[in-house]
Amino acid sequence: MKPTSFLRLLTWIAGMIVLLAPEGLAQEEVGPDPRPTLAERLGYDADAKLLIIHADDIGVAHSVNRASIDAFTQGAINSGSIMVPCPWFPEIATYVRDNPGLDLGLHLTLTSEWNDFRWGTVLASTEVPTLLDSLGFMYATAEDAAQHMDPREAEAEIRAQVERAIQFGMQPTHLDSHMGTLFQTPDLFLAYLRVGRDYGIPVFVPGGAIREQAPQLMALLDPEDIVIDHLAMATPDVPASKWDAFYREIVENLRPGVTEIIVHVGYDDAELRAVTRDHPDFGAAWRQRDFNTFTNPEFKRLLDQNDVQLITWREIGALLRG
Repeated sequence: MKPTSFLRLLTWIAGMIVLLAPEGLAQEEVGPDPRPTLAERLGYDADAKLLIIHADDIGVAHSVNRASIDAFTQGAINSGSIMVPCPWFPEIATYVRDNPGLDLGLHLTLTSEWNDFRWGTVLASTEVPTLLDSLGFMYATAEDAAQHMDPREAEAEIRAQVERAIQFGMQPTHLDSHMGTLFQTPDLFLAYLRVGRDYGIPVFVPGGAIREQAPQLMALLDPEDIVIDHLAMATPDVPASKWDAFYREIVENLRPGVTEIIVHVGYDDAELRAVTRDHPDFGAAWRQRDFNTFTNPEFKRLLDQNDVQLITWREIGALLRG
């Protein structure tokens, strides 16, 4: 996968991404909304700074599973999402069954981006042929996937991923979209929303980006759908030497409302280096840096110093259950 296409997609979805640049820290501007804020719906003050520290891509590799489990154990992350079609899904599913209180959802997967480490669909290829490239794998980029796939087949596949997780004894706390594929078109976005509504599982919707970049998607939301206020995530613009400083500035400038910081943790070992070969962006060293930053006790102290309260998707899901 060309890294630039992934980054364009991330920027499109996460219009409110926090970037550490010479000009300083920038966050999205979101217009006033007369309805109760998500923080107020959750029972917090409107000016509360609420944070979900969310690990993506769990299940993709053993190294990512081990690092995610260690990060949960150390209290460094408090949420995550799992890729059901990936080879190491059964390992993390067993861990989830043994630790049912964790806040773990599904990273609905319709792409397979690595050079030598690929996967296909949960459903048989004959049921979802438009989701697969000429080699029988999911497409490498969200753009290619969206261009080729029949939205009905995409919906069937993500439903199958939810069903597979349930079959393995999981109760997903939320749904989100790997590489943002389900935000590519209104039909895919509607499929994403329908699956969440049908299963009573909240889906991740980054409000600022949708309002600014794709208001036609915002119009597809129902009043009870959950919209997260702010999103932050490291991008390749952040040099390794400023990794800790990047996240520190996010916390120090956190705005009221619900923010999700998306991290990618893993161990920089032989397995993950092989999986992410020729992908320095979101590769093994990147994931080790994220792990090191968030497991450092200084980060917990930083949250305390800035009056940040950690919340989970479990709390958000309770809103849907009334």
